[in-house]
Amino acid sequence: MAVDLSEFDHPAWLTAAGTGLGYALILAVLTVALFVVPWLVFMAL
Repeated sequence: MAVDLSEFDHPAWLTAAGTGLGYALILAVLTVALFVVPWLVFMAL
């Protein structure tokens, strides 16, 4: 069964992928800021 990848050439797929990556990046930054940084500060004391 061959998959036709030309159906994913629409700009909406690029927008959806960019949105998902943006949310993942924001989630990663917030996780680091809210959990990793305070943990490092606590361990330094």
